[in-house]
Amino acid sequence: MILKEVAVTRSLPLLACRILTPLVFVNGATPAPTFHKDVEPILQNRCQGCHRPGEAAPMTLLNYKEVRPWAKAIRGAVLTGKMPPWQADPRYGHFSNDLSLAKGEKETIISWIDGGAPEGNPAEAPKPRTWTDGWRIPKPDVVFEMPEEFAVPANGVLNYQYIPVPTHFTEDKWVETVEVRPSDHSVVHHAIVVTDNGNGLRGQEYLAGYAPGMAPQFWKPGQARLIKAGSYLVFQMHYTTNGKPAHDRTRIGMIFSKKSPTQQIVAMQAAAHWLQIPPGEANYRLDASTTMHENVELVGMRVHMHLRGKSMVFRAVYPNGESEILLDVPKFDFNWQPYYYLETPKPLPRGTRVDVTAMYDNSVNNPFNPNPAATVFWGPQSWDEMMIGWFDVAVNVGSTIGRAINKSPFEQ
Repeated sequence: MILKEVAVTRSLPLLACRILTPLVFVNGATPAPTFHKDVEPILQNRCQGCHRPGEAAPMTLLNYKEVRPWAKAIRGAVLTGKMPPWQADPRYGHFSNDLSLAKGEKETIISWIDGGAPEGNPAEAPKPRTWTDGWRIPKPDVVFEMPEEFAVPANGVLNYQYIPVPTHFTEDKWVETVEVRPSDHSVVHHAIVVTDNGNGLRGQEYLAGYAPGMAPQFWKPGQARLIKAGSYLVFQMHYTTNGKPAHDRTRIGMIFSKKSPTQQIVAMQAAAHWLQIPPGEANYRLDASTTMHENVELVGMRVHMHLRGKSMVFRAVYPNGESEILLDVPKFDFNWQPYYYLETPKPLPRGTRVDVTAMYDNSVNNPFNPNPAATVFWGPQSWDEMMIGWFDVAVNVGSTIGRAINKSPFEQ
C-alpha cells in the first residue's frame, strides 16, 4: 500500500492540515477500483432499478453502506452470471434494456471486492440517480388502479380475476410509456392490462403487463400504443398464495405522447395451445408461428412458459427463404421474464414468418417440476404449462394489422 498525500482545508481560522490517505495498488502497479469512482456507476446502470426501496429486489444498493455487507454475495452472483439477470444469448440481437455487464465491468466488480471493497473518495461518486417515488417511469400523466384491494388468503388456489376500470377518455389517447405496478409483489404471479372498446375479443388490445423481471414499457419517439375513446381497462390478475394473508391493489401509470405518433405499437404472439408434455420427458419440443400480413418493424420480444420451461428461440423466416435468429434464451427463468427491446427495430417484410421454438423438462431432473409423473396440458396455474412467444411490432398509424391478431391478449 502507498500513502498518497492529500491537502484538506478546514473551516477553522488559519487552520490547514495535510493528511495521508491510502491509495491501494493491485500487483504493485494499477490502482485498485474503489466504490465511488468505479463500482457505483455500474450499480446505477445495472442494478438500482430493482435494488431500491419499493422494488422487487430483496435489498437496496444505493450507497456504500448498503452495498458493502453484500460484497461476498455480489461476487458470487456476478461470477455465476445470476446477476445482473439477463438471459439472452449475446450472439443474437442487441437490446436497449440489456442489463448484462459490459466488457470490463465484471472484472472491475470482482477486483474491487477482492481488493477489500474500499469506499474511496466520496467526491468521486457519480450524481445519484433520481427516481419518481413509487414508479420506475417519470411522473405519470394518469394513473388507474383497481377499485379496491383484493384480499389474498394465506393458502389455496385462486382463479384469475378480471377487473374492469373505466378510463372516461373522451378522445383517443396515445401512450408512449406505461408501467403496471402491484402493491404487493409477493402474491402477484402476473398482471395483464388490456383495453376494451366494447367489441368483444376483437375489441381488446394488449396494453401492458407485469411479471417478475418485466421493466416498464418505453417506446422510441414517434411510437405509441392506442387507447380508444370510451375504452375500459381490464386488469387480469393472477394471484398466488404464499402462506400469509395479503392485500393487493395493482395500478397502471401512463405517459401520453406529446406529438401525434407515426407508428402504432401492436402486440402479437406465437402460441402452442395444443401442448401435451408426457411424464418424465426431459426434452419436449414445441413450435408455433405467426405470419406478418403487411410490412412491420419488430421492436421487442418476451418469453412466457411456466416451471417446466427450459429455453425459447425466436426466428424470422423471410419471404425469400432466408432465416435469422432474433432472440435465443437458452436458460429460461420463470422468476425473471423481461421484455427484450431491440436497440434497432427489425424490418419484417410482408410474408415474413416468426417461428418460436420452446423446450420443456418434465423430468425428475428439473428441481422446479411440480410433478414429473403428470401429463401436462395448457392451463393458467404454474403447475400447468404455457408456450407463448410474445412480440411487439410497430406499424404505420392506421394499419389494419391489429385485425390479424387471432389470439386473446389474456392468454398468459
